[in-house]
Amino acid sequence: MSSLLLKRVPTGDVNRSRDIERVVHALEDLPEDKSWRVSIEEAKSTRSIQANAYYWGVVVEMMSESTGYESEEIHEYLCGARWGWKDKRVPKTPRNPDGIESVPVRTTTMDENGKRSVLGIVQFMEFTEFARRFAAQKLNLFIPDPNYAHEEQAA
Repeated sequence: MSSLLLKRVPTGDVNRSRDIERVVHALEDLPEDKSWRVSIEEAKSTRSIQANAYYWGVVVEMMSESTGYESEEIHEYLCGARWGWKDKRVPKTPRNPDGIESVPVRTTTMDENGKRSVLGIVQFMEFTEFARRFAAQKLNLFIPDPNYAHEEQAA
């Protein structure tokens, strides 16, 4: 079954009846010889491929090259710097005899409860701008804005 995108409209609005009919027709078109699970979830705008490529390919990559840390380490640190840290139990090792590790409260794809929750367009843009400011203030590293970075890559 393909998904339907519906916008909740007030009772009596002609579009409401049309949307309900679309749902009913979609259900009626399902084969009767199988069981079906129907779920409803909020439609959220997700970040674009270009925004993700800019964050990882320009912002994080430049910070990685500047500091010598791996991209994933940079990303984890930025998430913790933005949303805070919490302690997590991990297996005890000679390097970590307490079995406690600090991890970000949330990431760009997981909420504070560890459930999948991808940042929307605006939140991801704000996080990317936070990372650029962090690079400028803490690392004395200028990261070009997305428009300039894309122009440079195209040239």
